[in-house]
Amino acid sequence: MTDPTTHHPATETVAEIVALALAEDRVAFDVTTRATVPADQPGEATLLYKQSGVVCGLVVFAEAFAQVSPDVEVELLVDEGQWVKAGTTAAEISGPLAAILSAERVALNLLQRMSGIATLTQEYVDKANDGGEARVVDTRKTTPGLRALERYAVRIGGAHNHRNTLEDGVLIKDNHLAAAAARGVDIAALIAEVRERVPHTLRIEVEVTSEEMARDALRGGADVVMLDNMPPDAMAAVVSETRSNPAYARVLFEASGGITLDTIKQVSATGVDLISCGALTHSAPALDISLDVRPA
Repeated sequence: MTDPTTHHPATETVAEIVALALAEDRVAFDVTTRATVPADQPGEATLLYKQSGVVCGLVVFAEAFAQVSPDVEVELLVDEGQWVKAGTTAAEISGPLAAILSAERVALNLLQRMSGIATLTQEYVDKANDGGEARVVDTRKTTPGLRALERYAVRIGGAHNHRNTLEDGVLIKDNHLAAAAARGVDIAALIAEVRERVPHTLRIEVEVTSEEMARDALRGGADVVMLDNMPPDAMAAVVSETRSNPAYARVLFEASGGITLDTIKQVSATGVDLISCGALTHSAPALDISLDVRPA
């Protein structure tokens, strides 16, 4: 598990995301609460994890209440990144009841989403570790506007991040290869072209779908070869063949494409360095977490 204190999104990023979420929910115009709850009525609430999993997003949860009212107090009872059992009380909230009710949905939505991602990620990491030493990484298949929080949740779950944006690294995928082929440019020639056009500090990764394509990418000087939707035996053959050649000692191999909890152990056993899983963010179910509100 990674250290949340050194990997948390910037304070201003969290504040901005929460503010947008509150504005989207029109929290400042909560007509129901305004019509039913006096502004000076106090209240309390208990944050309950109804499902076992990894705690992630406590700072974001607290930020939602703080932005609605500075008089709401959130006492955290568990640690970020902690695995908790179903039935665990994670926080106690007190303050103006109206503010608690208005902020509740946004606070829970973000906490449930982040905890769900961290929990699923930990499952993937554990399975991968059973098979080998591959590092599990996420992808850019994130919810628009929530990438910073979702990728943080991946780190809390024990995995790592792939490139964050399109400017962070060169990843030549199938459509780029098809565009080059239409111009009569093969993989090796395309890699050479790219090498001339981008800073030397950027790695060049190439997506391949066969052993032959992998060899072409290696001959072209790719720094990372993504083995996409290839059978584990084919991945193992490419990795084994390459590892025996000192010329390719620094090349990294990344497995990708439809990798599930049922297959990741076998993929990790092929000897690849990285396993990228879009499912960590695009398919993680929200963890079941509730807020038990008690008017005073």
